[in-house]
Amino acid sequence: MLDKLSGIEDRYEELSRLLIEVGDDYKTAAEYAKERSDLELIVSKSREYRTAVKKLHETRELQQGEDSEFKQLADMEILELETQIETLVKEIKGLLVPKDPRDERNVIVEVRAGTGGDEAALFAADLFRMYIQYAERQNWKYEVLSQNEIGIGGFKEIIFQIKGRNAFSKLKYESGVHRVQRIPSTESQGRIHTSTVTVAVLAEVDELEVKIPDADIRTDVYRSAGAGGQNVQKTSTAIRITHLPTGIVVACQDERSQLQNRLRAMSILRAKLYEMEELKRQLELEETRRSQVGTGERSEKIRTYNYPQSRVTDHRINMSSFNLAGVLGGDIDKFIDELSLKSESERLSADSSDDE
Repeated sequence: MLDKLSGIEDRYEELSRLLIEVGDDYKTAAEYAKERSDLELIVSKSREYRTAVKKLHETRELQQGEDSEFKQLADMEILELETQIETLVKEIKGLLVPKDPRDERNVIVEVRAGTGGDEAALFAADLFRMYIQYAERQNWKYEVLSQNEIGIGGFKEIIFQIKGRNAFSKLKYESGVHRVQRIPSTESQGRIHTSTVTVAVLAEVDELEVKIPDADIRTDVYRSAGAGGQNVQKTSTAIRITHLPTGIVVACQDERSQLQNRLRAMSILRAKLYEMEELKRQLELEETRRSQVGTGERSEKIRTYNYPQSRVTDHRINMSSFNLAGVLGGDIDKFIDELSLKSESERLSADSSDDE
């Protein structure tokens, strides 16, 4: 660990020097500044750790003296320093474990109705509102990219973009199957129905990161349709793009121009292809110790929203909240924080086993 820290501190000092020497090359200066900023916390903890270790050695030497009162004070200080060093080691190990390169990105979120017909579509709308209200709590911005409404206020599918600092690091744990248990408004016998909604959280990528040759896509143009399937545009502005190598299909119809719908569809397609490659990479790296948190598997039931008991349960961490209204109002930090802690613990454990 000390060797890693030494190398990081050397790089931090080098970046500080390069920032002074870079001159008017603002692009390079920005790159250096970002890298330096990313290292700042770990360098600070590293220096704090070295200071504490040095002080511990000095105090242990002083402890060998004959003055009993002074020895008692030294014993107390040694105990405090050992506790401080233990905490710093844990923090530093957490900072040294490689983080998901997607964490700082904006996200594209797909919410799709699963089993349950209209009830599933209505719950898809509830989840969409939950994520929008969570985004507003974080001071993030959002934009709907594509939607397929039903006539009673639900969505068969809605795709939206959320822009904000570390959006992916927070929302990546939402990927999976969300289950709702409640009595539909159309249920005359008062029976509880179970429906499901699938959520996929994709990191936004740009054209340079994922290049898609024109020969790999087929584009179909058609008229936009509203709820119930009626045509809402006289001209053909809706776009459907099929990625031939993978069979992925993306459709956008909300914008009034073909160009805007095409740009949105390509953005979604790039995110999907990037996600496919990232999941493939993770599988190759973690065959024997794959984490169950945030895997993005769409078959994985991650959370249940039980209306009769006002209970929300996340099955990955066995945590429940009895404030269903608050959760659907965007108060999901409790779940996200615990999932993040579990993921961090598993990454640390995996890193330790690799070192062995």
